[in-house]
Amino acid sequence: MIGTYAAALAICVAAAAIGQAVVSLCGRRRWSWTSGPVGLAILCAVCWATVRLPGHGEVSAIVVLALLAASLAYLQGSGAGWREAFGEGWPVAVVAAFGASLPFIVEGHFGILGTSFNPDMSQHLLAADQLAHGHSGQLIRQGYPLGPHSVVVALGKGLHVSLVQGFGGLSVAVAVLAPLTALAAFRELRPLPRTAAALVVGLAYVVASYFAQGAFKETIEAFLLLGFVLALREAWREPVASPLRFVPLALIAVGTVYVYSFPGLLWLLGTAVVWAIVEGARARLGGSAPATAASPALRPVGVAAAVLVVLVAPEVGRMIDFHKFETFDPHGPGLGNLFGQISPFEALGIWPSGDFRLAPGDGAVPAAAYYLGAAFATVLLLYGIWACWRRRETVVLSGLAVAAVAYLAARVGGTAYTAAKAIEIAAPLCALTILLPLTREAPWFLSSGVAREGTMEAGGGPQEGAAPAGGEGGERPAVPAGAVPAGRGGIAALGAAVLFLGAAGLCAALALANAPVGPSSYSSSLTRLRPLVADGSTVVLASRELLEDDHGTNYIAWELRGGRVCIETREEAVGKPPPGVRYVVVEGSRHKPPFKGLRLRKVASPYVLWEVKGPVTAQSVCPLIAVRQARQGPAR
Repeated sequence: MIGTYAAALAICVAAAAIGQAVVSLCGRRRWSWTSGPVGLAILCAVCWATVRLPGHGEVSAIVVLALLAASLAYLQGSGAGWREAFGEGWPVAVVAAFGASLPFIVEGHFGILGTSFNPDMSQHLLAADQLAHGHSGQLIRQGYPLGPHSVVVALGKGLHVSLVQGFGGLSVAVAVLAPLTALAAFRELRPLPRTAAALVVGLAYVVASYFAQGAFKETIEAFLLLGFVLALREAWREPVASPLRFVPLALIAVGTVYVYSFPGLLWLLGTAVVWAIVEGARARLGGSAPATAASPALRPVGVAAAVLVVLVAPEVGRMIDFHKFETFDPHGPGLGNLFGQISPFEALGIWPSGDFRLAPGDGAVPAAAYYLGAAFATVLLLYGIWACWRRRETVVLSGLAVAAVAYLAARVGGTAYTAAKAIEIAAPLCALTILLPLTREAPWFLSSGVAREGTMEAGGGPQEGAAPAGGEGGERPAVPAGAVPAGRGGIAALGAAVLFLGAAGLCAALALANAPVGPSSYSSSLTRLRPLVADGSTVVLASRELLEDDHGTNYIAWELRGGRVCIETREEAVGKPPPGVRYVVVEGSRHKPPFKGLRLRKVASPYVLWEVKGPVTAQSVCPLIAVRQARQGPAR
């Protein structure tokens, strides 16, 4: 527990401080809640750049510590508004940390998240272990993005926490930083609705579900996309006169490369391009000259583009290698840990199931509840799109449009596995699109002294949130608030907002509470034994605690994939091995074979490999791992 929370706290503090220092250096003196994604992106890039140096993570830890010290020293005199930010953020951070702790509270112990949902963490742990010892491996050779793994290795060297604790801390940190980042869209609200809205956006149902299965890369990508959208929105609404003002956006984009490789970069650059096109079209329709209005931004855009190209250049070769990764093969198995295509309505946040992979009605809740929740959220999303367009929230709508295109592309030309990832990454933007207009039209949601945005009570007319041309540096100034929505419209918005916040929050909590927690320690020894047992059937004898309490069965099956494997407790090892078994792997002592007629083949602590003497003629009763994969669904 201490190691997990120490790692989470270290990441949150480092990301916020380093990110805010960079944001301040780029001209924005006010505290920005987009500092979290900026800082985490920097951490991933810096740690990956240094983890392969002598020390295998020690240099990374030293560099991060130096960056943190320099950032804190700089922020002391920058007037960034720490006290105000702490007052806004601590309720969100506390509730988010509690939500991220629900899996551990329910299971009663700390360990690997999502073991019976998704055994992929075994491969991530192995890759991090290889980085920590200066070894190469399959993921490294395939160009797999390993920025988060490098951060975990640096945590291990700096805080002396295990890899399991490091990945757990990283997952918890992202679960806290994402709602804090969402505060950038809700600063005008009263404390209670502000906290609720930020939590529902940052920990949307599918994001919570991916957290529950230990899929940290997807939650980080959703977090970085949300941060990019809100940072671009902030740069548009509150421009600063600095040629570096778009550099934080470039740094978030750099971070996506080291977290998610080229697909992550496409999400962010696509959002920026679509937004620029939309704003240019709106300017033309409004009678202004877009080229003249955009000219003051050309230099900052050029600087940001140069930063992006320089920092991404070292990873280009690995991105080219990564495009051949099996996940992108539309003719491959494609399901990963899924049972089939998941519904895109899950992105809307109301899906009352502890397992996002299940179809409506397959759990304890009737199918009608799913359809009713999806219909309600769909109506709110459509209204949100219309209202955001009228309020000129084109950045948010551009991100949502790119997310929709990415999902359709994955659904048509990809696999169910990649389509599900697209749904998860889009979920925070769906919640943001729903809540942005509702929270500003709902009575009593906005802080005192802040006018509520909205259209005029009757007749439509021009949207009152539109700002006049001009402003600092020729950019668009902050958008002022509009009129207070009248009577029934405001009450309806309040009711819809409260209902959505409550339903979406409960669904996310259900997903978190249903998360399995596996072993608190991990050994990659089984992976090293796999080449030795690939030509025969194997029985693994492990402790009852590992198999039943720590959900270790899926991990053992995954590590020995490619052959026939039986998995039993040591207490079941009586008589002789199952028919057709050639190898016996035992967790524990090497001094006494579990069956007669065995000879010692290899010791790979904490496992011992025994081999049956003589030929094996019977047909194996152990299932192929491929059969186990189809039934239990470990992801690739």
